[in-house]
Amino acid sequence: MNPFDDDESPSDAGLAAAPSDGRARVLSVSELTDEVKGLLEASFPAVWVSGEISNFSRPSSGHCYFTLKDERAQLRAVVWRGAASKLKFNMHDGMEVICFGGLDLYPPRGSYQLVVSKMEPKGIGALELALRQLRDKLAAEGLFDPGCKRPLPKFPRRIAFVTSPTGAAVRDFLEVMKRRWSGADVLIVPTRVQGDGAAREIAAGIELVNRLATPVDVIVVGRGGGSLEDLWCFNEEPVVRAVAASRIPTVSAVGHEIDVTLCDLAADVRALTPSEAAELIVPAQEAIVAAIRDRTERMTAALRNKALSARQRLTQLAERRCFRKPHELLHERAQRLDELWTRAGRGFKFRLERERERLQARAAQLQSLSPLGVLARGYSLTQLAADDSLVRDAAELQVGDVVRTRFAQGEALSRVEEIRTT
Repeated sequence: MNPFDDDESPSDAGLAAAPSDGRARVLSVSELTDEVKGLLEASFPAVWVSGEISNFSRPSSGHCYFTLKDERAQLRAVVWRGAASKLKFNMHDGMEVICFGGLDLYPPRGSYQLVVSKMEPKGIGALELALRQLRDKLAAEGLFDPGCKRPLPKFPRRIAFVTSPTGAAVRDFLEVMKRRWSGADVLIVPTRVQGDGAAREIAAGIELVNRLATPVDVIVVGRGGGSLEDLWCFNEEPVVRAVAASRIPTVSAVGHEIDVTLCDLAADVRALTPSEAAELIVPAQEAIVAAIRDRTERMTAALRNKALSARQRLTQLAERRCFRKPHELLHERAQRLDELWTRAGRGFKFRLERERERLQARAAQLQSLSPLGVLARGYSLTQLAADDSLVRDAAELQVGDVVRTRFAQGEALSRVEEIRTT
């Protein structure tokens, strides 16, 4: 039974091409999907679509899947890995974007999707957004910290310039160096400064200079002016990290006075142009010569004034009496010494005489109290001969004791024969 023979069958205009027997052609799901897919891709091979990103995901394959939506509809979208790697910014939910690509139908789900080949942030350029995102990321890591900036050496002897050897930047830099200072050698490290792969070459050049056996005093990284796209390699992460990690002080000399590159922020010193970089790195030889000449003249004048002051001081000292008659002071001191010696002699004699008189007086006092003086007046001393103890009382003696009697002149030994106590 034909399913479309009843009254509810669609009109002939809505049927697919019918076979010769008059029956309608029945399509499988895959066949219908393939026809719709062909019509969809042929009708919308390229289209611009704006919307808000939602449900964003990026699996390990590198492809990006998300949904574009506005207030009334949603559209599935995909960015294949090759196209995603060329985007300068990071996608995230809530971002307003403008996408370019073709419509495709995904047979396993029977849903159509936008295959994005180009994408730009809505309201801001892709490069500008990428620059802001990378700047915020590296700033959070401290790569732009002003406290980490190093001063440039005053008189560098070896300078490395990482740039294109054929660009005008090299000629301008060398011309200014030649005009200002002849005491430094310049090493040109050739790299590309524009296009794909330039950032990797610049980073490799900076790392190479840091590994040189002969040390370099300053590294200059830069090129002449150009558009934001031309200078983009100086905003790429490898260059910025290489500049920040350099052990040698770095100067960023990207010739674009209006925009500031991330390389400028990471470098120790920023120069607006390569010519200004040369002016910042080396001093002006004429200025140094003039400064030396000025200091020489000031030093000569100072030494002359010092010598004149010393000569005047010497003249004043020479006019003093002690230098005009040096022996006079010696004679005065000798005379004074003689006077003091004489006074000391008289004082010593006077003091000696007084002490002698005092000694004689004390001796007289002692003599008056001395037992020997008593003996001289006819008295005598009696002592036991055994221990020389003084005998004051006859009761202290015993019959037979030997006593010594001392007189003013001499002494006598005797034996006690009789003792009388009354």
